[in-house]
Amino acid sequence: MWDDVNNRWRQEKLKALNALLGSSDEMLGIAARPEVSIINDGSISSRSQLDDQQSAYASAVTEYNRLAVQGALRPSLIDRFHDAVRDLHENKAMDLWNMVACMTEIPPQSLGDPLKARATSTVEQTLITQARKFLENRYKVFMRNKVECNLQEARRGGRPGTLPLVICYAKLQQVSVVPGLEEVTVDGQPLWPVVYFCLRSGEPGAALTAASQAGSALEEFVSVLKELEKSPDRRLSTHLEQNLRFHYQRSVRASTDPFKKVVYCALGACDTAEEHTFILKTADDYLWMKLCQIREDNSQQPGSDSITYPHLQSLILEEYGEKHYNASAQPLLYFQMLFLTGQFEAAVEFLSRQDRLRTHAIHIALALSELQLLALPHSIQAPLLSSMPDDRPPLRRLNLARLLMLYVRRFESSDPKEALQYYYFLRNIKTPEGQNLFMLCISDLVMEARNFDLVLGSLSLDGCRIPGLIDSFQGVQADAKQIIELVASEAERKGLLEDAIHLYVLAGNHEKVLTLLTTLLAQVVQQINSPGSVRARLQELAASVSARYEGQHISCSSQTSSAFFTLRDLLVFFDQYNAGEHQLALETISRAKLIPLSMAEMEERVGNFRRLSDEVCRAVPEVLLATMNILYSMYNHIKTGGTSSYPEHMRDSTKEMQLNYLREKARSITTFAGTVPYHMPGDTNSRLVQIEILMN
Repeated sequence: MWDDVNNRWRQEKLKALNALLGSSDEMLGIAARPEVSIINDGSISSRSQLDDQQSAYASAVTEYNRLAVQGALRPSLIDRFHDAVRDLHENKAMDLWNMVACMTEIPPQSLGDPLKARATSTVEQTLITQARKFLENRYKVFMRNKVECNLQEARRGGRPGTLPLVICYAKLQQVSVVPGLEEVTVDGQPLWPVVYFCLRSGEPGAALTAASQAGSALEEFVSVLKELEKSPDRRLSTHLEQNLRFHYQRSVRASTDPFKKVVYCALGACDTAEEHTFILKTADDYLWMKLCQIREDNSQQPGSDSITYPHLQSLILEEYGEKHYNASAQPLLYFQMLFLTGQFEAAVEFLSRQDRLRTHAIHIALALSELQLLALPHSIQAPLLSSMPDDRPPLRRLNLARLLMLYVRRFESSDPKEALQYYYFLRNIKTPEGQNLFMLCISDLVMEARNFDLVLGSLSLDGCRIPGLIDSFQGVQADAKQIIELVASEAERKGLLEDAIHLYVLAGNHEKVLTLLTTLLAQVVQQINSPGSVRARLQELAASVSARYEGQHISCSSQTSSAFFTLRDLLVFFDQYNAGEHQLALETISRAKLIPLSMAEMEERVGNFRRLSDEVCRAVPEVLLATMNILYSMYNHIKTGGTSSYPEHMRDSTKEMQLNYLREKARSITTFAGTVPYHMPGDTNSRLVQIEILMN
């Protein structure tokens, strides 16, 4: 008993912890719900708890899952989510999904550990390339917008291409007045700012065109840009990089032109400790520079002080952290820094702690998970963000199950259809006990919202099952009958036996239906019936089950069915007894063949008793007393001259014969009570004997 109490307390404690979404070390409780009966089912609110943004995302999820269940070729979930926020005209959210789309354009992943795949050189280099591509494209858009907003001052004219755009942008930035610039110019603008702006916008070809116009003095640098333009990963050969570093150390480092120094540092991974704050004024600029300076192993390149990818990740997540980036005031900025450095899990976890951005975080996690790019912990009981001993620092794992469940629980009662669609993403996750988390979440939802018929379906009058919401997932790791039985077993475990009976009826589990009904009926069978009582409710349920199973094969043991039908008859017997319908009650108990009403039946009834279930055996003492009271009442009635209540075949017999007839029945009852191998409670035997004595 105390083990059960402790277990319930632990579940309630976990539930309370789960309510604190902001904490990253909270634990997950799967099922801890208020235990109320289905009979007292209240009305469910029809008002949706989803806002416009959540509804748009939910619609995309529903359509995506529909195609998944049908086995059709599924579209990109990222594209679906991007379209959802585009229809809402949320520009920042669209930029967020553009970033996600860009960073997920990596080689297809196997079903192995995403963190191990992400640590391979191929994927790592792809992530770096994609992050640079995103930052460069955004910078180009920024320059174009800047120029378009100042067309008169920029004087771009009709010249297409990146280089004219950069020239106009440099003019707007008034870089020509920056002290220390070299005198080499392109279209009237200093060369090195133009080269930097071209590289910063991802256009080495434009930088090459600009440098080529500077004459023979830059022939060596032009050859560097030519190789850079041809390189698919925007990387120079080791030989050229070493030449750049040598030239940087010999002369460029001492140059007064800050743009020339930035260009050399970006191309040759030189002087990585230099911040270049005069030029790199934004987090985008800083990250772009660091991504340019990353090398797989700086020990292989003499003289290199480049940084590695894990070093950059640690720098942003652990050394700088949220405080450095003022993340509470600029959450999207810090998310970007984490996401563009391949720290998807840490980025999503951070975003999920921001109330107004939590919805985006959930759906980014789902999109990454569907692409096998999200690293999950080995247990759903893990903290929201965790790491394993063999994970490469500073990479983390995100507990998608807990993150999703905490999100959905906010609206699962009001929007069960949408809640099921989200829980479907958990279909491949197992609990520590080996249960399917998707099915367990459905059980939890139904027990909470009390919308059994809506979610699980119902039975029509002809016994056919009317489909519920779960049938939309039928056959895809979601068998409706199995889910219903899981919910039923959960209700049974919590002691909600009436709920469990209704659910087992829906699942067609005859054994469980009759077993639980027998258990409940045994507790109330001898009680006086009254409208609205538990006994009346159970009697109605028993009658309904009997009618439903009539004429069909009952798939259960003979002992189970026998116990149920015996207790059903005893309900009628006690109703008749309490209503004073003694002759009918005597006929009912006689048909039940439970106790002997003559000495000739003794042997058979004693033999049958040994095969009775415990539930029926516990009712026998009250049956014996009630039957004996009936006989005594009939005895007194006859003795005082009454003639209406004894059997028809005895009506013409003498009064003494009628009394002897009743005495024999009484004697068979007392003999039976003393013969059966069952310890009668209290003073049952003595009361029976006393009544028999009164009849002699």
